[in-house]
Amino acid sequence: MENIALLLHGFSIAFSLENMAAAIFGAVVGLIIGAMPGLGGITGVSLLLPLTFGMNPTTAIIALAGLYYSTMYGGAFSAILLNIPGDSPAVVTSIDGFKLTQKGLPGKALNASTVSSFIGGTIGIIILTVSGPLLARAGLAFGAPELALLVLFALTSIGWLLGDDIPGGLLATAIGLMFATVGVDPALGQSRYSFGQISLLSGISFIPMVVGFFGFAQVIDMIIAGDDGAVATHVRIRDCVPTWKEIKMMLPVSIRQGIIGTFVGVMPGAGATTSAFLSYIMEKRINKYRDEIGTGSMIGVAAPESSNNAAAAGAFAPLLTLGIPGGATTAVLLGGLMMWGLQPGPLLFTEQPDFVWSLIASMYIGNVICLVLAFVCIPVLVRAISVSKKVLVPVIIAVCVIAAYANSYTMFDVVLMLICGVLGYLMKISNIPTTPMLLTFVLGPMLEQYVRQSFDMTRGDPSIFFRGGICWFFIILILLVSFSPLLKKLYTKARSKA
Repeated sequence: MENIALLLHGFSIAFSLENMAAAIFGAVVGLIIGAMPGLGGITGVSLLLPLTFGMNPTTAIIALAGLYYSTMYGGAFSAILLNIPGDSPAVVTSIDGFKLTQKGLPGKALNASTVSSFIGGTIGIIILTVSGPLLARAGLAFGAPELALLVLFALTSIGWLLGDDIPGGLLATAIGLMFATVGVDPALGQSRYSFGQISLLSGISFIPMVVGFFGFAQVIDMIIAGDDGAVATHVRIRDCVPTWKEIKMMLPVSIRQGIIGTFVGVMPGAGATTSAFLSYIMEKRINKYRDEIGTGSMIGVAAPESSNNAAAAGAFAPLLTLGIPGGATTAVLLGGLMMWGLQPGPLLFTEQPDFVWSLIASMYIGNVICLVLAFVCIPVLVRAISVSKKVLVPVIIAVCVIAAYANSYTMFDVVLMLICGVLGYLMKISNIPTTPMLLTFVLGPMLEQYVRQSFDMTRGDPSIFFRGGICWFFIILILLVSFSPLLKKLYTKARSKA
């Protein structure tokens, strides 16, 4: 009850004219930045942070927080409409989102993304309101060994994403791991597979690679196909509204993944991208309509969008209560808190209750603002892709080049994007799935980092991976997933004999 009273007090502060303007400003800017490939939340927050130096800390954090979680909404727009993810969590959304656009259902995909983002974000904020400090302490229980096993569990689940062509899927997995090993070894500081290129010492950049494999590969396909029609034609606004059956399909998925995404967001180093991949894998395994996921399913859009928005809200729990950022964007926010003279930690809730609870209250308000703004944009966005491909192809090429160049302001990333685009097109016409490649590219370095940290903690003793209940929980899950095909086969054989 005390939390509710404090939250209501926070609403009274957040509803002031100055703070409402900050929330709306942050939401609008976040939607725009999120929809622009190559930018994302960290860029937006970093650019806006210096402008908040002279502002009231409460107003400043409301604007920055609004920008942060609204980029999760905006990132899905370009992913669904153009197959160019606005930020890394939206990569998963594009798998089913763009296929829905190709089916002539961009409005339904955008609606599914918006509604599930709102549900996931709201669940994350509610959990943060009720149990923020407790949630942060639970996140601390995940050390390097636990996180290593979590990532390994995700990687063992990759078999559900391989598709019908198992050799092709395994080839894509190998390509992802190969790309992930490029750069300087994080432990030994030695160059790996850089071939004398200074630009490769920091590894293959995620944004140019994703823009190439998704966006530019799609451009090549459009040009070679030679069809002058639109990506989605004869789209009516009434066709954008989900049916009751589709709502019933999405609602439990959004709620389930919103809860899971919040807890993933609390874990240091996990973040919204990991949360989106895990949610997609889970639904691909357990959902009643799992066979439709990957072919243009609204569930394939709802799961990652709900999860990554919930993870963005969950990331505030360790940030505020322990002063531990969950990722790069929250690390910038931590710097902002210190710049304003605030010390995040257990005492922040008692010493600065107005600041904390007005921020949490503003997240409810900002989430509603994002929902309304997104719904207003959907009819415009749907009509925008109904133009001829003669107009759309040059626009997509320009967006791809700008997104790649904006990553590090070098032409090397533009060339890398073009190479990845050609490779992506070759994989597409060869029916080799790109999802396993992206999963291993994102999670491979994380597994390497956590495994090495674990061994450093014990000087090479592997027993650290068997400590505590969390480790054993993931070990059991990994074994069940690894041997599930064999167990299923034995079970089917036993039933046929009976």
